[in-house]
Amino acid sequence: MWVDFIDRPRVVAELRDALRRSPIAALLGPRQCGKTTVARAFGGPDAHFFDLENSLDRQALALAPERTLGPLRGLVVLDEVQTMPALLPTLRVLADRSDVPARFLLLGSASPDLIQGAAESLAGRVALVPMAGFDLTEAGSGQATRLWERGGFPRSFLAASEADSYHWRQDFIETFLSRDAARFGIRLPPEELRRFWSMLAHLHGGTLNLAELGRAISLDQKTAGHYIAILTGAFLVRRLPPWFESAGKRLVRAPKLYLRDSGLLHALLGLRTAAEVRSHPRLGASWEGFALEQAIHWLKAEREAYFWGTHGGAELDLLVVRGGVKFGFEFKFTDQPATTKSMRVALADLALRHLYVVHPGPRRFELDDQITALPLADLAATAAAL
Repeated sequence: MWVDFIDRPRVVAELRDALRRSPIAALLGPRQCGKTTVARAFGGPDAHFFDLENSLDRQALALAPERTLGPLRGLVVLDEVQTMPALLPTLRVLADRSDVPARFLLLGSASPDLIQGAAESLAGRVALVPMAGFDLTEAGSGQATRLWERGGFPRSFLAASEADSYHWRQDFIETFLSRDAARFGIRLPPEELRRFWSMLAHLHGGTLNLAELGRAISLDQKTAGHYIAILTGAFLVRRLPPWFESAGKRLVRAPKLYLRDSGLLHALLGLRTAAEVRSHPRLGASWEGFALEQAIHWLKAEREAYFWGTHGGAELDLLVVRGGVKFGFEFKFTDQPATTKSMRVALADLALRHLYVVHPGPRRFELDDQITALPLADLAATAAAL
């Protein structure tokens, strides 16, 4: 029997810790990833909840924000805060009160950099808690294939059928195209933006060439880069930066591009079923991106994640630096991964402590003294130990 709700204990624990440290916590992630559900469960019946897309709540906060929020005690939740950036200076004033009678939980579908003035208004007063769709520990290790094929958005993952899941994702895309994109500053008509987003899906896992991308859709390079920055700020696209240091080799210096949710990737590629995913030429790149997102999430490496590549062809899918120590990760869609020349070059040139080859199979085994084949299901535990 399938459930229609999944607990998010890790997110709840991070929220609790954030509000212990700061008067304001911001739970940030894409629309429909479950932020509101988590906030209502976290706050309970005594929390004060304001939906900034609700006209009554918005009006009250627009007319008299300090008078509306000032008397409240306990937890105050402000949903979709990116739609009302003018509220942030008021929150700064309330957070600076000496007695701190309330804690504020902000739910946002855009990074602080994408909200005008957000980073400056609340600097030093807000703890950021990232949130995505379900991860494998939440969905259950036996659901890895379903999570990869449908993505982590709750309504897509929990849908009653493949068809329902696919239609939900297409509706999500259409809503973003017709409503959210303009709010974030994308001026393309919806049909052209869909084509742009679909092109990014075909580039998933590849090195970003803005000039080439812009020419393909008749945009100048600067505008194409701006639109990718907006999609990145809306938690829909990841630009994985390159790692480069003097190593006597010509290194790749352009970022790699991934769609962060594998289900949206499949929908933008028009893949309706698991069978269509399995037969598509981007199969390997799709699984690589899915596993990479899981790794970055479990490693808590949003600001410490890189890829590495040389113009000679050596590559490393993910490089994470912890306290000056480097760990490497390769993602291979095979049950029998093997070492490659590229892995050995990366291990030597980057002076890696260890290299993990993450795969979908069930067995962990050593490939070399410093190279381990690691099942995706074991990645969370391994990440916690690093």
